[in-house]
Amino acid sequence: MSWKEFLSNTIEKCYRVLTTYLSDLEDADLMVRPVPGANHIAWQLGHVIVMEQQMIELTGYPVPDLPDGFIEVHSPDASQCDDASAFHTKQVYLELLEQQRSSTLAALDQIAESDLEKTAPEAVRLGAGARTFATVFQAIGMHMIMHASQFSVVRRKLGKPVLI
Repeated sequence: MSWKEFLSNTIEKCYRVLTTYLSDLEDADLMVRPVPGANHIAWQLGHVIVMEQQMIELTGYPVPDLPDGFIEVHSPDASQCDDASAFHTKQVYLELLEQQRSSTLAALDQIAESDLEKTAPEAVRLGAGARTFATVFQAIGMHMIMHASQFSVVRRKLGKPVLI
């Protein structure tokens, strides 16, 4: 298996876990905080999408546009907002997540295997701690699965079944 195949497989598996945890949630469930001060799923989903978009864009590959105001609503400063009208439906998040994942995998497909070991642009190295292009793609999967693991706590709070 090549590094590109390994990274693509990792991103796909992390994406599947995240979307599986969302599969039986309703829009209102996305606004549930597991404990006071913790982030709700709606904010986390937007944050995952924004961070992935920014990491790929900083590496020089094209990314899909996000809705107006999306980045601001999913910024760290907005993480404590509980106004459901400021956020999107589960369907919108899933569509944006799929568009960004497709863009990420297209970028991975375009990069030469030998270029995966090249040093990542400085902004990505500083923001995501990704030293090489390979670790940029690795960070995308790891970030997605880290947030998906937080969704499982909300699922337990809501009395949802264990899915994975």
